[in-house]
Amino acid sequence: MPHTFLENSGDGRRSALIIGEVALAHDGSLGLAHAFIDAIASAGADAVKFQTHCASAESTTREPWRVRFSPQDDSRYDYWTRTAFTEPQWHGLKQHADERGLRFISSAFSLQAVELLERVGVAAWKLASGNLTDHALIDRIAGRDLPVIVSTGMSPIDEIDAVIARLRAQDTRVAVLQCTSQYPCPPEHIGLNLLAAFRARYGCPVGLSDHSGTIFPSLAAVTLGAEIIEVHVTLSREMFGPDVPASVTTSEFRQLVDGVRFIERMQASPVDKDAIASDLAPMRAIFGKTIVFASALPAGTVLRESDLACKKAGGGISPARLPEFVGRRLVRAVGADEPLADAHLEGPRCAAKSVS
Repeated sequence: MPHTFLENSGDGRRSALIIGEVALAHDGSLGLAHAFIDAIASAGADAVKFQTHCASAESTTREPWRVRFSPQDDSRYDYWTRTAFTEPQWHGLKQHADERGLRFISSAFSLQAVELLERVGVAAWKLASGNLTDHALIDRIAGRDLPVIVSTGMSPIDEIDAVIARLRAQDTRVAVLQCTSQYPCPPEHIGLNLLAAFRARYGCPVGLSDHSGTIFPSLAAVTLGAEIIEVHVTLSREMFGPDVPASVTTSEFRQLVDGVRFIERMQASPVDKDAIASDLAPMRAIFGKTIVFASALPAGTVLRESDLACKKAGGGISPARLPEFVGRRLVRAVGADEPLADAHLEGPRCAAKSVS
């Protein structure tokens, strides 16, 4: 992510940035964190994202649980402490992501986490919605060469306005993600309408951070022009952790990535219907219909509509012209299902009363 959020493909098309969110799904296991990097890379994503929590700098022992899910941790503070990685371990995760061709991103939840991630190296800053009023943290990541992706999961518009203005006052490149902090998020609260609203309001790249646990909102968002897609990923629905119901499996994530790229190819390829029809002329000859004789008829027969039928294969006279041939006289005998040709007929149409 050198100078912009998005890189253009070789033919000039812009591709959505697809982020696989690990968050704390590794539950403090370094090996599992590395497994997530491999799985997200193998799915074809552009970036992997973690969360960096430094318990003493971020939390107090009084911080309440969102969901009391961990029997081994007496408090959220204990959970942040148990699941934290050392700085060398973060460097190892970043190196692994680089080796797999993934941009490395992690949400920083304290100034200490920012300083750690600066040493590790990230492709962008992700600002969680719970930190949109932490001006010290915002100012610490603003005004540098890295873009800031602003999540809006719990924030009202005036709060989003304020943080965008604060970042831009320091010449920071921003992107805004529509997000609803519900796990899983129901369809009624996804908020796809806000993509266009944010784009018009802030004039910046917009995207969707989805917690529905399905691939559907992300695919729909791309059709509406989302430039960034972020979804939580789980290796299995049987895994431990509070985010599993709001995550997609790695196989579903692969489908999402394939679907996004398929949609982008469709959008980048406007179709000329006449040109397509011309290209499909051989197919048309097979599946279209031709005017044929419904039964064997002797020479001299003046054709009635019932003497003609429209059947496959095509390539002969179009059924649309059938009325032109009613009342015309045959100059030679024909067989059943024989395709009609102009050579079968005399010149002008006979009077309607002249029938054989």
